[in-house]
Amino acid sequence: MAHTGTHSQPVRSCLLLVVVSVCVQQVHGVWPLPQQLHQSADRGCLSPQRFSFTYGRDSAAQTGCSVLDAAFKRYFSIIFPDFTKGSENRLQYVWSEPQPFVVSVSVKTGGCDGYPDEDSDESYNLSVSEGQAVLRSVTVWGALRGLESFSQLVYQDDYGSYFINKTEIVDFPRFAFRGLLLDTSRHYLPLHAILKTLDAMAYSKFNVFHWHIVDDPSFPYQSRTFPDLSNKGAFHPFTHIYTQSDVMRVIEHARMRGIRVVPEFDSPGHTQSWGKGQPGLLTPCYKGGVPSGSFGPVDPTIDTTYKFMESLLKEVKFVFPDSYVHLGGDEVSFACWQSNPNVRKFMEKMGFGKDFTKLESFYMESIMNMTAALNRTSIVWQDVFDYHERIPQDTVLEIWKGEKYQAELSRMTQAGHRVLLSAPWYINHISYGQDWRNSYAVQPQNFSGTEEQKKLVIGGEVAMWGEYVDATNLTPRLWPRACAAAERLWSNEEKTLNADLAFPRLEEFRCELLRYWKYVCNHSLSTSNVVLKS
Repeated sequence: MAHTGTHSQPVRSCLLLVVVSVCVQQVHGVWPLPQQLHQSADRGCLSPQRFSFTYGRDSAAQTGCSVLDAAFKRYFSIIFPDFTKGSENRLQYVWSEPQPFVVSVSVKTGGCDGYPDEDSDESYNLSVSEGQAVLRSVTVWGALRGLESFSQLVYQDDYGSYFINKTEIVDFPRFAFRGLLLDTSRHYLPLHAILKTLDAMAYSKFNVFHWHIVDDPSFPYQSRTFPDLSNKGAFHPFTHIYTQSDVMRVIEHARMRGIRVVPEFDSPGHTQSWGKGQPGLLTPCYKGGVPSGSFGPVDPTIDTTYKFMESLLKEVKFVFPDSYVHLGGDEVSFACWQSNPNVRKFMEKMGFGKDFTKLESFYMESIMNMTAALNRTSIVWQDVFDYHERIPQDTVLEIWKGEKYQAELSRMTQAGHRVLLSAPWYINHISYGQDWRNSYAVQPQNFSGTEEQKKLVIGGEVAMWGEYVDATNLTPRLWPRACAAAERLWSNEEKTLNADLAFPRLEEFRCELLRYWKYVCNHSLSTSNVVLKS
């Protein structure tokens, strides 16, 4: 079954327009840059009335594949935005009926009802010739990446006609983990802002949404096991929460775009909002030998803490299908623990002396073991490694501290751990001018180590922390600045080291993003701090 546009609209011919613009031979790029891309100046005209997606005869996925059926409809609207808006007011020349154009998609394996995971094959081959394009991939996730590349190859001339050049692409990601972090605790992000971000992630071939869903300021996740966490810990118990239905919608929206959702429940620090709905969880702080009324990190000395965490992690496993869960473990202040006489007694009993890093290690090791027992892989911030904790070997370490991250990469991989790099991609920090170039210049495997060590760098992620970001400025703060890291994580590094060569493609990609969001593009990238202006 082919997926086409509505045929009741008038047919637009391309013949005269080809004659008029024969000297304007555009060859359009793709962002992120494919591993191999060969384009010809020869081009064909596309008409939305004669355009269709179809499944190849040899494809394991056929009509009824939820992921690709939806993608065909979605990309038709992306490729022909004017048509889908019903705008047929452009100048038309009906000299001859346009030729049909068919995009044939074939995948080797089905998997239409599953979720992308750490082992998903995202490779694809795309061949565009006269009247057709053939897209082949191993999985539906690779087909999604190929459809995105195809959509970026289509362009319009000044008269509104659509063209595509003859193109051959062989493509696959350099890194398996290409993530983007959103912080929904410091400022609540409404559901539509998250879904819009997932759309943009798909355009840039990001494949992991790291949902930093709770933190000190608020607990917007509505837990079915512990409802008081959001009832008392969210900014508002009804308007500023993510219900179970909301979370399911985010996960499904991401799945349909080949994006994993990895939740983060950071502890023992960053948990002030947790304590409002879970009495006894946080450590009481003391002053002058008596409780001060304030609370510190999670109390790691009592059994009820671990029973609570085990129940919460069981729920997280049930709600979030991904095999990874982020456990945090960063920026733990020891002052409150030091002030508490019960904590000090526990330290003495355990033989920790006055080394509170050992107490944090005790807690984190327990939580990581719980996660392993639930058949989930832990991600933790680099602090956990820096405190010399006994970390399960399959734990993924994430580097967030900006200084000397190359040395940290070397140490972590030498210890045999898989690593994610986010330190140079904290793009909630902004500066005047084209600061995307700093992100683009990052070389994730440029550190002292063997080839085997460098293979342990499984990717990285852009972080958008929410101290000064909410729904009003999230999109212009993120895009297209995040695209620099997207290309670094997908593309061949040797072919993409020159930011000046990348600039025209990024400028055009920015315009494509603006068109997706129904804004007008004025090619003002060089003077707009590489931030989208509506």
